[in-house]
Amino acid sequence: MDYSPQVKNRLKRIEGQIRGILKMMEEDQDCKDVVTQMSAARTAIDRTMGVIVSSNLVECVRKAEANGEDPTDQVEEAVNLLVKSR
Repeated sequence: MDYSPQVKNRLKRIEGQIRGILKMMEEDQDCKDVVTQMSAARTAIDRTMGVIVSSNLVECVRKAEANGEDPTDQVEEAVNLLVKSR
């Protein structure tokens, strides 16, 4: 699967968030602020996973339909990936 530049940019932003959290910890910032930033990073990761899974799912469904196959298995697998990540 090819990952779009937008997905890669999302991950770079998340990487920046994580570095910012580490800096906050090194500066002994308030626990509440650190946890808030960690929650934001986790949300960003969850959304990025959703984008990756959905774009991959579209590709898999198209291939299955082109081959005359039922894409139900691919859909179930995608849903399970997202559910497992929670």
